[in-house]
Amino acid sequence: MSRRIVIDHLARVEGHGGVTVELDGDGVRQVRFDIFEGARLLETAVRGRRFDEVAPVASRICAICSAAHALTSLKATEQAFGVAVSAQTEMLRELLYRGENIASHALHLFLLAAPDYLGLPDAAALAAQSPEAVMLGLRLKRLGNRIQEVIGGRAVHPVNAVPGGFARLPSEDDLIALRADLRQGLVDSEAAVDLIASLPPAESCCAAPRLAALVSTSGYGYYAGREVMVTDGGAPMRLPVSAYRSWLKERAVEHSHAKHSSVNGSPFMVGALARVALRRQSLAPRGEAALARLGLRLPPESPLDNNKAQAVELVADVAWALETVERLLEQGLAPEPPAAIEPRQGIGIAATEAPRGLLIHSYSYDARGRLLAADVITPTAMNASSVEEHLRRTVERWPQADDRTLRGRLEMVVRAYDPCISCAVHLVRRGHGA
Repeated sequence: MSRRIVIDHLARVEGHGGVTVELDGDGVRQVRFDIFEGARLLETAVRGRRFDEVAPVASRICAICSAAHALTSLKATEQAFGVAVSAQTEMLRELLYRGENIASHALHLFLLAAPDYLGLPDAAALAAQSPEAVMLGLRLKRLGNRIQEVIGGRAVHPVNAVPGGFARLPSEDDLIALRADLRQGLVDSEAAVDLIASLPPAESCCAAPRLAALVSTSGYGYYAGREVMVTDGGAPMRLPVSAYRSWLKERAVEHSHAKHSSVNGSPFMVGALARVALRRQSLAPRGEAALARLGLRLPPESPLDNNKAQAVELVADVAWALETVERLLEQGLAPEPPAAIEPRQGIGIAATEAPRGLLIHSYSYDARGRLLAADVITPTAMNASSVEEHLRRTVERWPQADDRTLRGRLEMVVRAYDPCISCAVHLVRRGHGA
């Protein structure tokens, strides 16, 4: 007996997508992660721009991870021109990244993912049942936004980060006020871990995901790194970002406006779970303690563990941000201008860790400093094939579940990846891909 389950619109995710499942008895004929968001033409939008205009446009790829796109864009541009930024600039960029991660994780955990575990339809129902939980999440999101305002100039689409450094540095008064916010945030982030740990377990597929994350050169960082670590059954592989086109393969699929990605022919997962699993040795004590309180076992057994991993990063990032702000107040900020930029013909390839995972920007500039070509690969584009694999594993585990139950479990899998579907859809070039 044939059976078809269609989720026309996935709720509580950023962007527009759906899921289609076709079964023949207990056999799974087809499972699709449908992405029908309109093409964003991201690479085309920056082509021909001057080097100092690229990052502001690139940050518009996404309002939730605008800092990640802006900073990865700047990193690629600076590499193309052979520009090395100061240690202070790298620290401030990392702090800006932490602010975005805190805001993004808080939004996802409390307003998008938590209702699934409690059998609630949406965040409004959660607010009616547990208003203190929603207020906790909103305070943490506001904290992340506040960090971005102080360092980046505003909470969305930062304006202070420019090629070579920062156009404006935070004032001492701003840092003092931020320190007070972070002290309260540390209490809130610990409460967030306890709340996530208290959620009832969820039934889902138990297929361990393959993982990929940037090898950070600054502890458990998001900004600095030149290699990617990938698990593929055996010992983890370390692959150079500069040669990403030789190992990261993309292919267009008929049912999706986003490409599917693979390494050695296999799908992989990026994001908080990949980072925590592959960088556990770099976790700060608070992060390690949170991991234990959440009962997160590594290697992970399910993509749903990404929710717990985000809670681990949440408390670790707030603690890191507080320590960094305290150090900046003690040592002071050097009043340094951005590093000088001399345009030249060149190629820059940069990778960072956005809240949802590995992000790559690759640029080619002419001798005048105008962009000739760009390639952007976002975390959700990298995750799309892995999402589809885990949707299939879920259906294979419960082929006889009624439509409503199976639909709920499928949606939960997608939301655990915290997809940014709008980011995933970019220009598909003829002849480009695996």
